[in-house]
Amino acid sequence: MIDIHFGPQICGDLTSATSREWLVPDGLGGYAMGTVGGLRTRRYHGLLVVPGETPASRQVGLVSLDPAVALPSGARVRLGAHEWASGDVDPRGFELLERFDLVDGLPRWRWRIGAVVIERELAMLPGRSCVAVVHRLVAGGPVRLELSAACTWRDAHGERRADGPIPQVEAVADGAVVEGAYRLAGPGWAPEGQWWLGVHHREEANRGLNADEDLWYAGRFSAELERPGDTVSVRAWAGRLDEEPPPAEEIVATARRRNRRVVATAKPADDVDATLALAADAFVVRTDQAAVDVVAGYPWFGAWSRDTMISYEGLFLCTGRADEGRELLRAYAATLSEGMLANTADTGRVEYNTVDGTLWFLHAVSRHVTVTGDTDLGEELLPALRAVIDAHTAGTRYGIRVDPADGLLTQGAAGTALTWMDARVYGVPVTPRTGKPVEVNALWINGLAGLAELAELAGQDADELWRHHRQATASFRERFPAPTGWLHDVLDAPAPAYPLGGAALHDDDALRPNQLLAWSLPYAPLEPDEATLRRVGGGLLTPLGPRSLAPDSAEFVGRHRGGPADRDGGYHQGTVWPWLLGPYVDAARRGKMSVDDVFVGIEAHLMEYGLGSVSETADGLAPHTATGCPFQAWSVAELLRVRRKSQ
Repeated sequence: MIDIHFGPQICGDLTSATSREWLVPDGLGGYAMGTVGGLRTRRYHGLLVVPGETPASRQVGLVSLDPAVALPSGARVRLGAHEWASGDVDPRGFELLERFDLVDGLPRWRWRIGAVVIERELAMLPGRSCVAVVHRLVAGGPVRLELSAACTWRDAHGERRADGPIPQVEAVADGAVVEGAYRLAGPGWAPEGQWWLGVHHREEANRGLNADEDLWYAGRFSAELERPGDTVSVRAWAGRLDEEPPPAEEIVATARRRNRRVVATAKPADDVDATLALAADAFVVRTDQAAVDVVAGYPWFGAWSRDTMISYEGLFLCTGRADEGRELLRAYAATLSEGMLANTADTGRVEYNTVDGTLWFLHAVSRHVTVTGDTDLGEELLPALRAVIDAHTAGTRYGIRVDPADGLLTQGAAGTALTWMDARVYGVPVTPRTGKPVEVNALWINGLAGLAELAELAGQDADELWRHHRQATASFRERFPAPTGWLHDVLDAPAPAYPLGGAALHDDDALRPNQLLAWSLPYAPLEPDEATLRRVGGGLLTPLGPRSLAPDSAEFVGRHRGGPADRDGGYHQGTVWPWLLGPYVDAARRGKMSVDDVFVGIEAHLMEYGLGSVSETADGLAPHTATGCPFQAWSVAELLRVRRKSQ
């Protein structure tokens, strides 16, 4: 894997150290997460974040273990880091960091206090909500190490205040149980019990959200470190509290072995490929029901069917996880209703509110059978997939239906945004894209052809599928090319002066990246034209992927910043989406264009934001600062997939 490490100039600089985040997942949707410098900058940061019934319903438990070193001289040096509502940062332990490493996906810090060197390693027990934190004396000593446990128990999306109930902390052997929800265990536990008031999260402030909370100082662990090699370890776990996990050092070793095995199974071609394979592993989880699912992004997303299906090939087929992928596809097929795939939302409710998620599902099944030769799965799912085509042809929810006049798929209902560009501001869609979106119809044509081939492999008649395919393809080729030199983004869209259902329609020719699917998909409706692709790339491409809207558009938003309304308003109006690099590269390769240089910026990005991973979004204007989730499934999956094709 790529070597990710930072020295004192990065670790000791607050801005540099806090802009780089690490993630250690538990395989269930929970995690430990923080920054290189140890300062918590998000409400979501913590050492034990526990998944609920769905991956998105997480609870923050153990927030931090703040180290303090008592020297033989009597001096006490604090190594933690907190920012307060006053603006103060205290303590400032990051200033004593001499190195941070991410080794096999696990973070390691090294503090130097003169001749004394203390190292910390952290891991989660795979498949269990359990974190182990190991501290080792590397040089110097003897010293006494104290570890102050800052705790809470709250929804990951919120805060807890001192004006509410005091957390219940029950003393047990070697530690305590907090709120009956999780247990802490380690040496020399001494209960304390007081509020730390006004802990500040600077990233939440930047996002226009409530940035302050109060933490409960539950107590501290302590032990002597006599000589180099001595360790002090703490474990925290949720779930089966009376079932003690293995020793902390064993947990670290187990996690390290597992991560190496994940990488080896993926058979990486180079260090970047290996890094992406391990990054991909973070998103594949087993839920409470032991079902395979995909977390769309950390730290705040749960499972979304569109994201899952776009990510499918990269996460499963490129990493040696086809058996798990088969299980996932069968489970998602069971959610089909009226020809639509459930969009398992972060709310925990099952909703059917996407026009493209179902079409991406058709693509994922087709790719699974093509890559693995698993024709049995194709034959098993054929009735459900044929029902999808029938429902779309007859018409289903939200006005989704095939227009019999041209065979193209149209969609839209008042107040909805059904494509992947689904942002809303105060409940109003920013880009409803009502009508016939270009990527939806590319996916429709691709799905028809893929399903027809599956049917023929099963010895079934596919004539009707091919008839639909021929009609839609001919209409696509006739109608989507625009006078501008690229493709229309939406056909038959309501004119701006008319509400949905008004008399006037127009064809939207905004330069957006959705058209890339018209050339990139396996059964794409168009053959790539180099001149067209160069126009698209010239207007949209950045070092981290294509923008969602060209900069010369009047609606272009170059900075994905501010409060929720500001960010949602610019989400698809110029913001860069790294996952779109996949379709761009596929289209360019089909057009015989060189793409050797397009990975340079995004590979460097693996060490800039979410360490070893790829962000959800980035600013549309230079320097294209990363935004959104630091760890995003489809961003990682698509980069992994298209890099694999070049090797």
